[in-house]
Amino acid sequence: MSEIYQTIEDLAPNLPPMRALMGLDLGTKTIGVAVSDSMRSVATPIETVKRKKFGVDAQRLVDIIKDRDIGGIILGLPMNMDGSEGPRAQSTRAFARNLAPLVDLPIGFWDERLSTVAAERALLEADTSRKRRSEVIDHVAASYILQGVLDRLTHIGSGAL
Repeated sequence: MSEIYQTIEDLAPNLPPMRALMGLDLGTKTIGVAVSDSMRSVATPIETVKRKKFGVDAQRLVDIIKDRDIGGIILGLPMNMDGSEGPRAQSTRAFARNLAPLVDLPIGFWDERLSTVAAERALLEADTSRKRRSEVIDHVAASYILQGVLDRLTHIGSGAL
């Protein structure tokens, strides 16, 4: 069973070396998925999973984990702007608790408050059509979440592990 860590500082020493990380942006209808390279320097958006029910969603994530040799999972934690946790943050924590028995990987959280805003801005600057933005926004937001973690890991000295 996976261990769930509340901070990146607690997660970092428990990540296996030279394995990619997966970042997830959980929405009510979709799950944005991004992965890093094995050196943990760059986050790449890979897909948006249309949510059905937990078992189906979790199986898709498990398949990605196996296909890409993932070493840890980061869930974007949707905090309120005042730093408190609302129902969406509680739902994200519940998702992590439900996913933990299915994957033998450390799981951590990252404050995602502005990730979707940043992703939307980047897509607008790239002159992405409205239809295309709606298709990719979630996995682009997941890459912003994951890149924040990768940058933090580098800063605390474990990004090159």
